[in-house]
Amino acid sequence: MAYYSIFPEKDTTIYSHPDRINLNTGQDEILELVHEHSTSTGFYYPSRILLKWKDSEIKDIFANKLPNPTASYSASIELFAAEHTNVSDTYIISASLVSESWEAGSGRWEATPTSSDGATWIYKKTSSITTPGIDSWDAYFGPQSTGSFYASGDQYNFHNHAETGFPSGGGNWYFLYGGITEVFDKDNRDIDINVTTAITAISNSYTANNNSYPAAIPNNGFILHKSGRTEQFTASFGELKYFSNETHTIYPPKLTFKWDDSDYHPLITGYPSGNLGGTDGWFITLVNNKKTFQRESKPRFRIAARKRYPDRIFTTSSNFLDEKGYLPTSSYYSIRDAHTDEIIIPFDTEYTKLSADNSGMYFDLFMEGFQPERYYKILFKIAGLNDIQIIDDDYHFKIVR
Repeated sequence: MAYYSIFPEKDTTIYSHPDRINLNTGQDEILELVHEHSTSTGFYYPSRILLKWKDSEIKDIFANKLPNPTASYSASIELFAAEHTNVSDTYIISASLVSESWEAGSGRWEATPTSSDGATWIYKKTSSITTPGIDSWDAYFGPQSTGSFYASGDQYNFHNHAETGFPSGGGNWYFLYGGITEVFDKDNRDIDINVTTAITAISNSYTANNNSYPAAIPNNGFILHKSGRTEQFTASFGELKYFSNETHTIYPPKLTFKWDDSDYHPLITGYPSGNLGGTDGWFITLVNNKKTFQRESKPRFRIAARKRYPDRIFTTSSNFLDEKGYLPTSSYYSIRDAHTDEIIIPFDTEYTKLSADNSGMYFDLFMEGFQPERYYKILFKIAGLNDIQIIDDDYHFKIVR
């Protein structure tokens, strides 16, 4: 499989609004990027999102999933929209590598009294809110990091911003990986931010010979926030709400790795590359779908393919029995949720290409990258010389724990 997703170890939203600067929401089902208006100050206060994935799971990808530790890959953070309101036509979201460890906490938005056993706008972990400075975010965590709001000319210390009056805090992050930004619009409400360079720095920290900044950075997770200027607007940009890792839906945040694992080398004499090319279409059969797979398995799906209308040739058997035909090299697979039709793995011209060997066409799937106890279906896309065919023949499978 050339798509592999892991789910967060922890996540939470931190709020700069004066009523919520000590609020921990580590157990909430929703993550928010909002601008909250305060009637007492007249300002709009932003929130931010903290997420972290386990070191062990990231290490496993580089050690056991990629073809080799130095293989080319892409990594992206994905969050799925729950309910957005009053959102501007375009907006920019940044992903930064957090420079200090933090705790998710057990709080919720509706908790009374406010929980303080995890990350908040002011604090990064368990602390007493009555003791200023204990476990608070450090504005100057070494020369390579920065904080959130600071006075002009003093980027190493937290201050109430001179123009906005935002409270001190809000996390800290590394300079070098402090602004991986993506632009989104009103037709694309999910978050999908490429963090390949940042993940490479994290993976470098796992090796003894390459564990110093800036080539290597310890994994404290990511902080998502609006771009600097947008955060400081004195007006609301709307409310962006995403499903958290605590959600009871199929849409938790993901860190998705992609790489090209295709190997197109048909070897049987008489079956040259793409010998089923043409414009009349193809018949495809998934010949070894066991229908149920353990989550820790890695099955190889075999594909029997033939032309819809075989060429006329003299033979002692039916032309329709040719089951080792090879589809064009521009053939791909896609995985969808069988109940919601949500695209789990899209048709990707770089990362979901079908492979071919002397036994025919195939592709591999790491089932650990899917959520268990759900049904999925497989689709195929075949791009011929003059047409594109999408094949959806209800090939379903289920993943069990």
